[in-house]
Amino acid sequence: PETLFSGESQSAIFNFQSLLTVILLLICTCAYIRSLAPSLLDKNKTGLLGIFWKCARIGERKSPYVAVCCIVMAFSILFAQ
Repeated sequence: PETLFSGESQSAIFNFQSLLTVILLLICTCAYIRSLAPSLLDKNKTGLLGIFWKCARIGERKSPYVAVCCIVMAFSILFAQ
């Protein structure tokens, strides 16, 4: 019998590297969208859509760290798998 964690087809929630990739892409995308259209994310600072504003702030304030994480993740995906 198949269990939840067996097999190669795991979702991003159960695969830690995929989850980190999704989070990094979300941070980078939100920061880019906020640089193009700040009012789009600034009007939703609270609630469920506030997550995107918070990701944009993380991408802006911690951009050197986010960039290093993206480079490390890219090398990990390209050469370690």
